[in-house]
Amino acid sequence: MSGPARPVAVLVGLPGAGKTTIGRKLARRLDVEFRDVDQMIEESEGRSIPEIFAADGEPGFREIEERTVGEALDSFGGVLSLGGGAVLSAVTRQRLQGHRVIHLTIGVAEGVRRSRGSSRPLLAGGDVTARYQALLTERSPLYREVAWSTVSTERRSSGKVVTDIVDRLGSGDPHVRGPLDRA
Repeated sequence: MSGPARPVAVLVGLPGAGKTTIGRKLARRLDVEFRDVDQMIEESEGRSIPEIFAADGEPGFREIEERTVGEALDSFGGVLSLGGGAVLSAVTRQRLQGHRVIHLTIGVAEGVRRSRGSSRPLLAGGDVTARYQALLTERSPLYREVAWSTVSTERRSSGKVVTDIVDRLGSGDPHVRGPLDRA
């Protein structure tokens, strides 16, 4: 008898890095289910992320997020995409140990471009570039702490990124690069 399901891959990264887009395509390629923690939170809470932030503040949202991530890590066997700030929780970082966590990276300018017009509470209003840079500075060490592998999405097609991740997962080597990406 097998144990509880574990995610095949867990995607982390800043807003706009491609966690949802890459996650969906990766799940299709691996023939597994895809789940996005932010979407899971919205469904379970019956409110949007901005509504949760407005009513409960960031601490209230992070508490819900920590619980949802823990439940998903214990029971979900597909590709799981975490919200960009999920790694702020020490409990979540501890829970991610032993999982194949793929850190999707992106530069500030491209991340801001991809995130413009979104309803992301931490990027709303003011100098979005400065806010994005602050998120990058704060979160990069935490992403590195939990990452099994790091993959850039900057100026790369989602297909190449997915192939790169599939090659790494298949080989068990977090640093292997697929034939399309070799120099």
